[in-house]
Amino acid sequence: MLRQEQIAIVIDAQQESFLRKEDSLPRQALQKVPIIASFATIVSGVRRCGKSTLLLQIIKEKYEKAIYFNFEDLRLVGFEASDLIRLQQEVIKRDTTVLFFDEIQLVPKWEIFVHQLLREGYTVFISGSNASLLSKELGTHLTGRHVSMEMFPFSYQEYISFKNLRANESSVMTYLQTGGFPEFVKTGEELILQSLMEDILVRDIAVRHAIRDVDSLKQLALYLISNVGTLVSANKLTYLFGIKSSATILEYFAWLKNAYLIEFLPMFSYSLKAQARNPKKVYAIDTGLITATSTAFSENIGHKMENLVYLHLRRKTGTLYYYKDKGECDFISFNKGKAQEAVQVCYQIDDNNFKREYNGLLEALKFFKLTEGTIVTLNQKDQFEEDGFTIKMVTAHEYLF
Repeated sequence: MLRQEQIAIVIDAQQESFLRKEDSLPRQALQKVPIIASFATIVSGVRRCGKSTLLLQIIKEKYEKAIYFNFEDLRLVGFEASDLIRLQQEVIKRDTTVLFFDEIQLVPKWEIFVHQLLREGYTVFISGSNASLLSKELGTHLTGRHVSMEMFPFSYQEYISFKNLRANESSVMTYLQTGGFPEFVKTGEELILQSLMEDILVRDIAVRHAIRDVDSLKQLALYLISNVGTLVSANKLTYLFGIKSSATILEYFAWLKNAYLIEFLPMFSYSLKAQARNPKKVYAIDTGLITATSTAFSENIGHKMENLVYLHLRRKTGTLYYYKDKGECDFISFNKGKAQEAVQVCYQIDDNNFKREYNGLLEALKFFKLTEGTIVTLNQKDQFEEDGFTIKMVTAHEYLF
């Protein structure tokens, strides 16, 4: 329990610090933020991807007066559900009805508090770095009273805009290595990404889920980040890290995904059981994290570029699969249950891989009844027509832009 004076001091200090924050690059997500009267707006995403900056840009663009309050503050250690009443009393004193809460899911019964604020006419924005904690509470007390969006590190477009680079092969290669975490893009200091990885694994996962064997969790995460673009299954990884239960591995997978660190792409099937049973492709939330933390002895640029295209598609849609039958296609994107785009990624097309990539994509086009498909490469362009199907080979900088 905190005293009223303590909460007041934290509000004023955070407000001053927050409004001084640099927001030099308008985020693309700013135009997509859903704002509906009497609904809470939820912005979720990996730590340090720019959620706070987005909130600041919303305030500056749309509201003259608002309060920003970050619950992940050392001065708020011991903050309890009962302190939410004191927090609202401080809000009333400051005469505003627009509230921005960062990491509020750390406080028990926060969703009841937000629901009450909405009933009283407040405009509420919430940001958080754990998808599961947000969705669990939202599903109980805020059903039908919230709209959500996901936030990612800088896209390729945002990256070249921030760095004042041209869209070309060179900037793609730089972005491939650097990734899009804003602080790292500004400084180039790999320690930022390494400490970010540690924060996510320890604070967001190990502490919250009371994991005792933190080393095994870290080894699993590093293994997955070092093997992006490859197939993984819980059964095959069970004994690799001294974890004897595949159920535990699956729990770790879920927690890594909920913390927005690792993504798992399922194979397309009309059977949900088949989707769950088949191995999934693994991708990292940012290619810079791969550069900074991967334990692989050789750098697989092809898989990193595949990861890059995955993130590009992931920003556009939350429904993605890989297709596999006789051949394989890297990505099939869906919208409202209907296949929209088939994409193959190959760093460099040559005589050894052309037929495999082409035939896998063509097979997917026929299966999903699509007429056009794309092969994304580093620097090659071409176009092929066959039996009413069009396959375009495009450069990465054109596709990502």
